[in-house]
Amino acid sequence: MGFTIGGIRDMRSGSRRRGRTSESTTVAEYTGLWGWDVVPGARAARGSGGGRNECSCGDRGCPSPGAHPLAFAPGVPAGATLDAAAAAWERVPGAAVLLPAGRSFDVLEVSEYAGGHALVRLERMGLPLGPVAATPHGRAQFFVAPGAAAELPELLYRMGWDDAGLDLRCLGAGDHITAPPSDLGGLGPVRWLRPPTLDTAGRPPHARLVLGTLAYLSHRAGG
Repeated sequence: MGFTIGGIRDMRSGSRRRGRTSESTTVAEYTGLWGWDVVPGARAARGSGGGRNECSCGDRGCPSPGAHPLAFAPGVPAGATLDAAAAAWERVPGAAVLLPAGRSFDVLEVSEYAGGHALVRLERMGLPLGPVAATPHGRAQFFVAPGAAAELPELLYRMGWDDAGLDLRCLGAGDHITAPPSDLGGLGPVRWLRPPTLDTAGRPPHARLVLGTLAYLSHRAGG
């Protein structure tokens, strides 16, 4: 990866000295420390008169205001330095930080209620966990090994959950998630329930290790 723990501390203090934005520092941490690609995303603001949120992409009919990549802005690849991240974000000031799924990880998403209970249970069981994020609209996002989205129907079938009414979905190749601490769709910031570490960011668990617990609690929460 791009640098060490000591390097990230130096980067943070150096970024303050050089007036770097908090977004570019966050991007450099995600790319250089955790080894993730990052994509600049649109922002949303409350529309005039308190109506529908308006998207910074400029499309008045945008179907996902503040929750999609900016088509004209290139991504920042894994391993990018602070200077590269700062240069990228200077071209799109105020952009949200998005992470593309399907590369370093896929994402299993459930309600935050089910996800919070699952997190406690999985940790008590000593099962391996990757990062876990929570969105402002009440969803918990568990990072798992890439390929989970393609495998999910077969995994649910083998576990006996294929015909259950689960409030569970998987995000994979072609999907993006908004990363902490960026705002999601004008609703508020995304936050970490379980922040990434050097041990988990690059090696999230296989979906089958956490899927049974997520499915069970998602089913209970929806029942």
